[in-house]
Amino acid sequence: MANTEQTPFAKRFRGFFPVVIDVETAGFNKETDALLEIAASVLKMDDEGLLSIDHTVHFHVQPFEGANIEQAAIDFNGIDPFSPLRGAVPEDEVIKEICKVVRKAQKAAGCQRSVIVAHNAAFDHGFLNAAIERNNIKRTPFHPFVSFDTTSLAGLALGQTVLAKACRAAGIEFDNSQAHSALYDTERTAELYCLIVNRWQQLGGWPLAPTDDCDADAETDSEVETETKNDEDAKTSE
Repeated sequence: MANTEQTPFAKRFRGFFPVVIDVETAGFNKETDALLEIAASVLKMDDEGLLSIDHTVHFHVQPFEGANIEQAAIDFNGIDPFSPLRGAVPEDEVIKEICKVVRKAQKAAGCQRSVIVAHNAAFDHGFLNAAIERNNIKRTPFHPFVSFDTTSLAGLALGQTVLAKACRAAGIEFDNSQAHSALYDTERTAELYCLIVNRWQQLGGWPLAPTDDCDADAETDSEVETETKNDEDAKTSE
């Protein structure tokens, strides 16, 4: 896609579409421990280039067959994995629906690949990747390893790395009694991410000053397209 055809959203993150994710799990091992809850907030950008939450999808997830459940983990998050009141959905259906929602929003934003935004992103990204692989989902919009971590961003912008403290420092209301719900934590993380990105723009950090390298944007577009093609080729050959 030529630079003149890019949407402002695509230009902002070199063709990437940030999606805010939070998971609640039955342990710390992405390969063996159950994914119990997941939420994803997709973002929108207004005419001034400011980000906000568009909408959020949220699911309670049935533990996959043979999944390990650590008692300490469910004591911490307060989830009863086998309660019929949860309305839990099979893991494969959940991941397919999230991919469908994200892919649609990514396309509408004119972006070519989605990137997970999360607080301590390696954890959430790892569990999502494990679920994608476990359910043999070949067509996924998510970049396999790139993520945007609000822990680091909040440490830089606000001097705080704990989600609750970072939100309060940013003037975002945070209710500890609702924390450790994937839906609540996702939306607070999304608000935090949008605030930091928007504040950077308002301080003059974006857009970047023009450079003499007229080919830079074209090279960036090519890199994103190549990464996407390589990932698709790798999945096809599996």
